[in-house]
Amino acid sequence: MTLLRETAQVYAVLLRIMVPALIIVKVLQELGALDLMGVALGPAMALVGLPAVLGIVWATTLLTNMFTGIIVFYDIAAGLELTLEQVTVLGTMMLLAHSIPIEGAVARRAGVPWWVTIALRVGGALALGGLLHLVYSRFDLLQEPLVLAWQPAASDGSLQSWVSGQLQTLAMVFVVILSLLLMLKLLRRIGLEKLIHVALTPLLRLFGLGRSAANVTVIGVALGLTYGAGLLIKDLDEGTLSRRDAYIALCFLGLLHSLIEDTLLILALGADLSGILWARLLFGIVVIAILSRLMPSPDLRISTDPTV
Repeated sequence: MTLLRETAQVYAVLLRIMVPALIIVKVLQELGALDLMGVALGPAMALVGLPAVLGIVWATTLLTNMFTGIIVFYDIAAGLELTLEQVTVLGTMMLLAHSIPIEGAVARRAGVPWWVTIALRVGGALALGGLLHLVYSRFDLLQEPLVLAWQPAASDGSLQSWVSGQLQTLAMVFVVILSLLLMLKLLRRIGLEKLIHVALTPLLRLFGLGRSAANVTVIGVALGLTYGAGLLIKDLDEGTLSRRDAYIALCFLGLLHSLIEDTLLILALGADLSGILWARLLFGIVVIAILSRLMPSPDLRISTDPTV
């Protein structure tokens, strides 16, 4: 019963975001705005080997959250012939850059400016997406057609059919959340979070992060940016964490957070672990290693004024 109650709580919060987003997307579709947005996003999507219309999925994910992006993906992908490469590239970009208004505000509170969050996450997503596309296409990897494990019933174009399809999708989201929470409990029971802690802590020390910052960052990597950032802000306000450590840690969490939960979510779409986990992990480590070398001073002055 506890698992069902947790699922219902998460689902209720997501519904308040997903339902309005779905209605907005439908209105835009009826007005022909999606086609125009596809044209506008086309050049960026072309760089990473994706159809222009999938830019709508990523834009939705950027502004809302992973779940909303996924249900828009199901709605759009039903009419496309995609490859495993394409869903892996799109999934990796969604993992790197999502929920920017909320997570960017949290990072700003800890001293990371908006422009850094956008450049790091949106720019990073495009850069890694482009690199993955280059590697996969160059070596003929993941070129087989994508077969979705589930997709909504075909619509006849009527409003009633659309509503029916969205209700099916929203019901499937509940099943996904339930399955995800159950799997997370099992993974925690077998000690996967402890393994992540053991693996990442020495690496974070190499970035020059103190013990406190490293430990809190590992928590954020496993549980999510908002939770990890909350602990970082607390330590920063109490004076037990340097501004430089908080900055580096938040940038790292921006690229790599909810490593278990979000990865499983995109894996369920059919994406390959080579992109959504290993390439993302390597990319995050390299970027933060460079950033940490550019910010060697522990006395870095960073404003934590949330109005900036």
